[in-house]
Amino acid sequence: MSRNIHSKEDEDLSADVLRLQHLLLAMGRRRSLRDPIAATCEQLQFTAPQVHALLWLGQDGALTMGELARRLGVTEKTVTGLVDRLEREGHLVRERTAEDRRVVRCRLTADGLQTYQRLERFVMQGMGQLLHILDAGDRKALFRILEKLLRRMDTLGAAAATPSRERSA
Repeated sequence: MSRNIHSKEDEDLSADVLRLQHLLLAMGRRRSLRDPIAATCEQLQFTAPQVHALLWLGQDGALTMGELARRLGVTEKTVTGLVDRLEREGHLVRERTAEDRRVVRCRLTADGLQTYQRLERFVMQGMGQLLHILDAGDRKALFRILEKLLRRMDTLGAAAATPSRERSA
């Protein structure tokens, strides 16, 4: 009996995955949801990964090349080229840490900070346009679900980081 229940749960999850994919793709096709950032990318002649790099560095401060690559979902080789261009254009600088000269951190310059602030305004406007579509109750439900998802991701991450002997004890 539990085998059938498990199978039904798997089918439901598969159907939900397809539904989520369909909804996210449908949202992605609505160019109006992307216009502020897309227009900024075109105007400033940035690629999407460069915009994301500027946003991460503006939000969290200096990051190592490895951390920046991880957050962008690219290889360290790829992030090197991206950082080269942003550094050449005066948006960031590379710095070596005193503790370990092999570690290279990227930090926004004053120009990079101004670019970040401009990008952040566009992002905030875009999110405001998106949230404006929802009524207050739907926004509250959206935030509740996202916060729950984040808590559960943190719990799963903590469990994955715990050695298996500790978890089974």
